[in-house]
Amino acid sequence: MLLQTPFHSRTATRCRSRRWRNWSGYAAALTYEPGHEYEYYAVRSGSALFDISPLRKYEITGPDAAALVDRIVTRNVFCCAPGRVLYTPWCDEAGKLIDDGTVQRLGADIFRVTTADPCLRWFQDCALGMDATVRDISLDLAALALQGPTSRDILARIVTGADIAVLPFFALAEGHVGAVPVTITRTGYTGDLGYELWCHPTHALDLWDALMETGRGYGLAPAGLDALDIARIEAGLLLKDVDYVSSWTALIESRKSSPYEAGLGWTVQPRLGRDFVGSRALAREAAEPSQWALAGLEVDWPRIEERFAAVGLPPLVAGRASRDAVPIYADGGKTTGRQIGYVTSSTFSPILKKYIALATIRRAFARPGTRIQIELTVEFVRHRVPATVVKTPFFDPPRKRT
Repeated sequence: MLLQTPFHSRTATRCRSRRWRNWSGYAAALTYEPGHEYEYYAVRSGSALFDISPLRKYEITGPDAAALVDRIVTRNVFCCAPGRVLYTPWCDEAGKLIDDGTVQRLGADIFRVTTADPCLRWFQDCALGMDATVRDISLDLAALALQGPTSRDILARIVTGADIAVLPFFALAEGHVGAVPVTITRTGYTGDLGYELWCHPTHALDLWDALMETGRGYGLAPAGLDALDIARIEAGLLLKDVDYVSSWTALIESRKSSPYEAGLGWTVQPRLGRDFVGSRALAREAAEPSQWALAGLEVDWPRIEERFAAVGLPPLVAGRASRDAVPIYADGGKTTGRQIGYVTSSTFSPILKKYIALATIRRAFARPGTRIQIELTVEFVRHRVPATVVKTPFFDPPRKRT
């Protein structure tokens, strides 16, 4: 039986679709309405409320807390001031991705790390010989993501003790929603203006009710994972075990990825006189780049329509996002027809009116503007349709940062 998040009594009554997914052992709504469209447009034109409580959360404290987090992750934690948040992956000694998440610096020696999967033993192993304590606080925190262009207006009306209007991108603040103490981070997984709110589970329902009541006039709707999946692809954000495979679960070496191969090379920040886990392997890769890279793709939509129309069907790829791996082929020159990678995530973007995809592709073909072909199966017949390599994110509104 799946576990229930602290918000389940509210989400269950609103989930008319009765469609749920197992997220880290918890029941998470895929959609609240019969389809995901209303929830998706709430993200892009109003606000959407996501229950993100299944995330794993860890507290790292002590005199060596900063040094420990700096040892674990690829980013330079000493450049993160109290009150700020970092997005970062972390790697094994071979420089291959284990997981990714956020690091919240609550104080000089207090950090909160969010992860997709359990990492307690790894963090504790990395702490060997250091004066720092790692504690699993996953059950001590409920969490909601309020995402969309009206999210700031909603919070500004109900939050006290924190100035939401001036909270910078990837910063945090402590405040109250009514009598509920909350930590507010200006973070999210939609690529839009948004915030994540963290509170004790005993206050979860009060927080949900306050947000929903105030959000009525701002286009707020509860949203599920189907809408989130489309939004995060538009934002070019990775999903573990879809866009990359953790080195802990990969069955063979070729399934593993480094930050450079997963498009996260910008998070690798060498430190003068300090190593982090995987730093030496990543330094070697920086000097001799891997043959693999992450790329964004825009697929030729008219050609997709033609393939489906030829058998009397509408384009059946316009709907929920796909996590199916699809082969990619070279298009042009002596390498035409050679497989050069694969799509990891794809979706029709309702706001961009384009079919887009994230892909692992050979670096020689990852330059923006390169024409390639992807495989498309229509009525059990395989076809190839043209696509173009583009930069990510596909959707990057200025309101996200301003």
